[in-house]
Amino acid sequence: MLSVVVGTGRCGSTLVQEVLSRHPAVGFISGVDDKLPKLNLAGRFNGTLYRRLGPRPSGMTSLRHSRRLLERGRLRVAPSEAYHLLDRHVFAGFSKPSRDLVADDLTPFVKRRMREFFDDRIRRQGCDVLLQHLTGWPRTGFLQAAYPDLKVINVVRDGRAVANSWLQMGWWDGWRGPDNWLYGPLPPALREEWEEAGRSFPVLAALGWKMLMEAYTQARAAHPAEQWLDVRYEDLVRAPNEQTARMLAFLGLDWTPRFESGFARHLFHAERGAAYRHELTDTQVAAIQGVLDKPLREWGYE
Repeated sequence: MLSVVVGTGRCGSTLVQEVLSRHPAVGFISGVDDKLPKLNLAGRFNGTLYRRLGPRPSGMTSLRHSRRLLERGRLRVAPSEAYHLLDRHVFAGFSKPSRDLVADDLTPFVKRRMREFFDDRIRRQGCDVLLQHLTGWPRTGFLQAAYPDLKVINVVRDGRAVANSWLQMGWWDGWRGPDNWLYGPLPPALREEWEEAGRSFPVLAALGWKMLMEAYTQARAAHPAEQWLDVRYEDLVRAPNEQTARMLAFLGLDWTPRFESGFARHLFHAERGAAYRHELTDTQVAAIQGVLDKPLREWGYE
């Protein structure tokens, strides 16, 4: 079965993917596989190797944007979003679409390639669940058109924290403006909000979260309720056992002793939940909250 962990990016979805991949019945595409896309490796030993190693150090970003050449935990087999592989072997526009990819975007040609790509990895890894990690646009409707039984774990984080984190990431290209960044053009109403905010970059980051979350709302509405699970990052770090058990049950997996031994190696940090309050100015926080008031409340944030 193919399932996905999705989120806006900087929302905790990597943590969720890595925790769930500790389960012996879960398979995944590794960063090693993705760095060698021409070889199209199926990752037969990904799970075995990964579950022997420690968790990813908190705060680690991609090697390209790392400030240090050598980092503890950098060299390891671990789950990846695998965009190099997916672009090469499934669909060249998968990693950076200018809008969400939906069911109507899937052609019979791409559907065949997608089924071959994921089914081969499920078979070679011998897993009950192949768990794929995606950030940015949901793309869940696109995948569900090929896999009707697709299950989706959507990781949600406070948009103020996400916007603050995006501004600190080397890959965030919002500095080039919404006509040139990776998410495609802002809808007219959001463009107007950005202009009214004096083209503030913190506000632009917040509007990016707002735009993506609207896409997730629409994607959720297109899926059967029993195949979609929202998990708030704040709830996960507050009650990791409870929320992880909830996700395992959703995927049809038991909390086994082997999973417990891997789960126990992970640390859940709650202290950065409101870091935006001292890493942004009061004026910037107020501007962000001004454009995010409605979606924050809709997703359960005060």
